[in-house]
Amino acid sequence: MTDQAGEKPSGKGLAKVARPHYHGHRERARERFNVVGGEALADYELLELVLHLLLPQRDTKGLAKDLLARFGSFSQVLGAPPARLVEVKGLGSTSITYLKIIQAVAQRYGRDQIDTEKPILSSWTQLIDYCRTQMAYETIEQFRILFLDKKNRLIADEVQQTGTVDHTPVYPREVIRRSLELSATALILVHNHPSGDPAPSSADIRMTKEIADIAKPLGITLHDHIIVGKSGHTSLRGLKLI
Repeated sequence: MTDQAGEKPSGKGLAKVARPHYHGHRERARERFNVVGGEALADYELLELVLHLLLPQRDTKGLAKDLLARFGSFSQVLGAPPARLVEVKGLGSTSITYLKIIQAVAQRYGRDQIDTEKPILSSWTQLIDYCRTQMAYETIEQFRILFLDKKNRLIADEVQQTGTVDHTPVYPREVIRRSLELSATALILVHNHPSGDPAPSSADIRMTKEIADIAKPLGITLHDHIIVGKSGHTSLRGLKLI
């Protein structure tokens, strides 16, 4: 194509292709994160930044707010089961997989904050944070055991049983058998209440006392049984139930 003078147009003055409006917003969001850090961001802002990575060609601010409205918090979005995430318009199987990868990274990071060379009881706050990261937003009950040596250092952290939304079968003799296999001399029991309320049930109390009674003659100490939920945590030792 030539102009009236018989010359090809130079391209100068041609309109530039407009970038999607959210590109500038993304740059500002990243810059805000760099300046103030993640702790200063609202849940929707941090979730939006995560979604930027998963959905680079999408405006994700609305999707972040939709996810929070549906699930309640940033942690609950990451902890939501894929079967519920797939119901959200804008998320596909690939983006859901990456959300679960991010959840796994957060859980691994929390686990690695526990110094296995130090007595676990000396870092109680980190232990509680770790337990909540691992279990508070699961949709089914899990029963895990922290096995400790004679200096109360962590030997192993194992999920022993998983159950339903309100029940996990626990077999005290299996707990003790595994303790002996690992040469553990102390235990901390942890399980979650998917309902969100960490108050112990009568079955929780009964099972805890049964494990403590079997463990004591074998020289195994039950330090605590911690119940975690979305609204907080409960220590059975703190309630003087051990």
